[in-house]
Amino acid sequence: MKVIEGYMPYLGYKTYYRIVGECKGNKKPLVLLHGGPGSTHNYFEVLDRLAEEGRAIISYDQIGCGNSYVDGHPELWCSETWDNELIELRKHLGLDEVHLLGQSWGGMLAIEYLCDYKPEGVKSVILSSTLPAAELWAHEQHRMIKFMSQEDQDAIAKAEETGNFDDPAYLAANERFMLLHCAGEVTEDSPECLRRPKKSGTEAYVAGWGPNEYNPTGSLGGWEYRDKIGDIKEPALIINGTNDLCTPFVAKTMYDLIPNSKWELFDGCRHMCFVEENDKYCKLVNEWMEKYD
Repeated sequence: MKVIEGYMPYLGYKTYYRIVGECKGNKKPLVLLHGGPGSTHNYFEVLDRLAEEGRAIISYDQIGCGNSYVDGHPELWCSETWDNELIELRKHLGLDEVHLLGQSWGGMLAIEYLCDYKPEGVKSVILSSTLPAAELWAHEQHRMIKFMSQEDQDAIAKAEETGNFDDPAYLAANERFMLLHCAGEVTEDSPECLRRPKKSGTEAYVAGWGPNEYNPTGSLGGWEYRDKIGDIKEPALIINGTNDLCTPFVAKTMYDLIPNSKWELFDGCRHMCFVEENDKYCKLVNEWMEKYD
């Protein structure tokens, strides 16, 4: 499979991109928007196989992480920076017609882009384990924390009360929470792209979102699109897992509000449905894109 890597100048820095395969016939490229903020494109390499169907798959490291790493610039870590980066990337690569797939924060980016910028040429959007509002997300994470041991609940509550997110008891509790709802431990059997060392954008995450999944205190803390996502005119495929940080209630909220939407719930999956049920996920996404090419 042909892989092209390159960099786009952006804000005096550079944005890394990766293109796998090429489009044949009337198939439109798929642009992948990773989570975090600051998580890198790496995990999306498990979707390279979608290119085997004759479609270019484009991922990139959003500024602040991976091969686009920048830190020491907290003023950059707001949605406007990442919105404009996506706009510039489409121009830079001549992506007139695309499908968009946003996972977690990447789905928020897709929602904001579609609602506020009304771009042309987006054939469909795939909203994977994402959210329509930071407040709703925080509410659901706190509901799930109540199913943890009393010891873990107390450690998390104490950290939230004191603002000390370095306490060992909190760190252990948060790790258990993420193992339950985000992803399993990376082992020697995990895909290579998950095992590979990466430069996470910790500053981008903390300044953009917050110290953890349930305390959105960063620039996205007031992010609220429940009143806007009804304006999304593009066909929308909503995907999440039953054990996901994106709970079925969060997914259903999007499904109820977006007019031309379909919802697929992955039984037993956490936040990384595309890794945990890769065959099912790729089949679903491929059929969806073929329908809307």
